[in-house]
Amino acid sequence: MFKYFTGRISQGFFAIYSMRALLRVSTALIGLFLPIFLYELFDFKLQYVIYYYLAGSLLYSLPIAWGARHLNQIGLKRSIRVSVVLGALYYVCFYVLGLANSSNKIEIMALLILSLVFITLHRILHWVPVHTDIAKFTNKLNRARQISLMEVTAHIAHATMPIVAGWILLFYSYDILFFIAIILYLSSLIPLAHLPRTKERFSWAYLETWKEFFSKKRRKVVLAYLSDGAEAVVGLVIWPIFIWKLLHGNYFEVGVISSAIVVVTIFLQLAIGKLIDKKNKKKMLKWGTAMYAVGWVIKIFIASAFQIFVASTFHSLMRVFSRTSFDAITYENAASEGHYVDEYTVIHEMAIYLGKALMLCLILILIKFFSIEWTFLLAAIASLAMNFVSHEK
Repeated sequence: MFKYFTGRISQGFFAIYSMRALLRVSTALIGLFLPIFLYELFDFKLQYVIYYYLAGSLLYSLPIAWGARHLNQIGLKRSIRVSVVLGALYYVCFYVLGLANSSNKIEIMALLILSLVFITLHRILHWVPVHTDIAKFTNKLNRARQISLMEVTAHIAHATMPIVAGWILLFYSYDILFFIAIILYLSSLIPLAHLPRTKERFSWAYLETWKEFFSKKRRKVVLAYLSDGAEAVVGLVIWPIFIWKLLHGNYFEVGVISSAIVVVTIFLQLAIGKLIDKKNKKKMLKWGTAMYAVGWVIKIFIASAFQIFVASTFHSLMRVFSRTSFDAITYENAASEGHYVDEYTVIHEMAIYLGKALMLCLILILIKFFSIEWTFLLAAIASLAMNFVSHEK
């Protein structure tokens, strides 16, 4: 691993990497099946699933600039620790829903509202410090390779956990799945003991942050992050439900196919990270996003398990090029902001989740007239707009 990098890698990077790795394992165990769980909970009414994710996106994107100022009193390291506990409590809500199997609408609504409160507080306390630390603890010489290492770890989690989750759901139930995920999630607190303290203070007022968000100089980069969030939410919410329906509700088959797709891409990620560090990241991003958009269009016409595997494998390969380049440029942008790295991260987070909210609103309109696979066309368009990300001076 160490020969893969050029020069010395900071302790801070390995601490944040280890924490993120454990969180990825936990979220990969649940991520594919959580939209399906909600889809079943809402009696197979997709619009209610969309309403839930829409509420979550808006509840985070609108107050984050206010919440970021309070991180000054808490501290970034302590904030991440508290966020992990809140993230675990978010999954506890679903554990209770899965355990109770209740038809009481008031009880279900109360638990869903509580889950939104926990996930909103988790995001406010988690993502700004995490992205700030990643920008601080990665270096320009190795940044794409360091991001690739994190991506490979995520790929490994996504290659194994869906099979495990599918097997658990085949023989047991959702409450067991959520319980295991909670334990794994809390284990991510362990490497945080070795995370150095980062001395950054958020200095913008709430209205000032929105002024920066809409400023002319940040217009392109904000559009890129809006598009990133918009594209991501289709893969997060619509794609799992689409393949679950196509495979007639077979949890294990959903898990196996999803895992097989990821296995194919794992070995390329590290090599591509090293390549991107030496090449023009913007050119790699332009080529990667174009082919990634084509992958979304191909997915519209999927009609069988074999086609899911073939189309998704191609799509995942193209994502390696686009995602690694995009993330490397993002952290270069943040690092170049100097002491304004956390302010830049807040704008990034606002744009990501506002992009998700806008896409979910478009999906609500689209599904009234077309089947859900046509939402993939919206994702294709959004992925092309990610090219607006630029290295700001």
